[in-house]
Amino acid sequence: MTKSKGKAVSSSRLTGEAIRKQLLDLGLGGVRVYHRNLPPAELIARSLARREGILAANGALVVETGEPSGRSPDDRVIVEEDEASQVFWGDFNEACRPALFDRLLDKARGYLHNRELYIFDGFAGNERTYRLPIRVIAEASWHALFANTLFVRPSQIELDDFAPSFTVINCGSLRANPQFDGTRSRVFVGISFTRRLVLILGSMYGGEMKKAIFSVMNYLLPQRGVLPMHCSANVGESGDVALFFGLSGTGKTTLSADPARRLIGDDEHGWSDHSIFNFEGGCYAKTIRLSQEKETQIYHAIKFGSILENVIVDPQTRAIDYDSDLLTENTRATYPIDHIPGAVLGGVGDHPRNVFFLTCDAFGVLPPISKLTPEMASYHFLSGFTSKIAGTEVGIVEPRPTFSACFGAPFMPLHPSRYATMLAERLSLHETDCWLVNTGWAGGSYGSGQRMNIDLTRTLIRGALGGHLAKTEFSPHPVFKILVPHECPGVPDKILDPRASWSNTDDYDRTARSLAGMFSQNFKQYIPEVSDEIRDAGPDAKS
Repeated sequence: MTKSKGKAVSSSRLTGEAIRKQLLDLGLGGVRVYHRNLPPAELIARSLARREGILAANGALVVETGEPSGRSPDDRVIVEEDEASQVFWGDFNEACRPALFDRLLDKARGYLHNRELYIFDGFAGNERTYRLPIRVIAEASWHALFANTLFVRPSQIELDDFAPSFTVINCGSLRANPQFDGTRSRVFVGISFTRRLVLILGSMYGGEMKKAIFSVMNYLLPQRGVLPMHCSANVGESGDVALFFGLSGTGKTTLSADPARRLIGDDEHGWSDHSIFNFEGGCYAKTIRLSQEKETQIYHAIKFGSILENVIVDPQTRAIDYDSDLLTENTRATYPIDHIPGAVLGGVGDHPRNVFFLTCDAFGVLPPISKLTPEMASYHFLSGFTSKIAGTEVGIVEPRPTFSACFGAPFMPLHPSRYATMLAERLSLHETDCWLVNTGWAGGSYGSGQRMNIDLTRTLIRGALGGHLAKTEFSPHPVFKILVPHECPGVPDKILDPRASWSNTDDYDRTARSLAGMFSQNFKQYIPEVSDEIRDAGPDAKS
């Protein structure tokens, strides 16, 4: 690598002049040195030399993000401009004035002037027809490693004439100043569809980059006839694909990492007219209380080339304490998908035979598994009921019941009915079975009941995947109407009935009606957008 006064100098011999011009067009002409698509080993070496992190005993790079240690959804905004004309403005999609975005972008440019930067060029989306060329520009070398680990890595030929369609400028260590900048807090995550830019200030948490690009894909792809989904996906030996929808903490990553099936992806996918495809080239897993026995694939995937965020390690032995929440409950690992044995490295699969909606029910009311009619599937997809788990967002310290449309409302820039309509069309066209799976509590609500055993949930899902549950008899739940199976191989029949697991059935009935009322109240916003059949597929709070 060489240096040249006043010019950005590449450590890669490829397309140097083009990259310098692209940086200049972004207002980053004053960058001193940049490093483009360095290999993971080099990025790790630089992170260690810069004291950004340390190596754990298993070889993973361990970093601390500081605060915030999770996403800051209230600080994510979309610039109000012509290219954002289809955005559904509301609680999750807050408008930002172009002048504010420009002011903060100028602040970032000034901060990055004459600094050493790291660039990752790659893609969001494994399907070549629909993939988005993205560039991540970061001051921290581990952020470049994060991007290399998580997004789709390009071939050398693809790098030769690479031109990004969207750029992430990550100035995580530069804080916004609410008093002078006009931001809500010191964190700012802004998306401009006209400038094709994501700007991150005040947060070193790697997940902000991941979810910002996910939001971009969720806006762009429906305009091309592709359904973007907050779900994991895997495939069986016979080619049967399964999707697992759910918010963070509901089990998408854990349940899709099944040794008996091949992983397509753990979090974000598109459903086109001819395939399911992973948006990413890696996985981002929660690691709090991770165990080798219960999550074998994930446990062994965390090794050299992986990043651990905010975990505690022994300073002498470098052994990892996965049980510690000293820094945060939201400890995380990111690793390339090829760290999972047998993963589908191309990231593409056939249309799914089964779809699972994962919900962490803190009320302990919903069955461990139930079947949904097409109308019920639309109702529960729009409802997106779950409980946010401690640490996944700022301020969440215990499970909090919530409704998140499409099981990912914070990342969905369009109206939820747009995504729900696309899902319903695909479920009907491909005759896909849809299931609601409770990975939350049983035998009582949070504080009195117990969290569902992961082995039980795996057995139930395997029963559905193997076709056993589809052949059994079902009874409608007396309040929620969802279809509860009478039996499942390897599972005691009484476990399938949530009411039977409560010591006081009157308490269960009152709690079920209370939760049903919350469903009904939340769904009022969608009544003008849905058919009577979908509206009537919801629970009956008066039962």
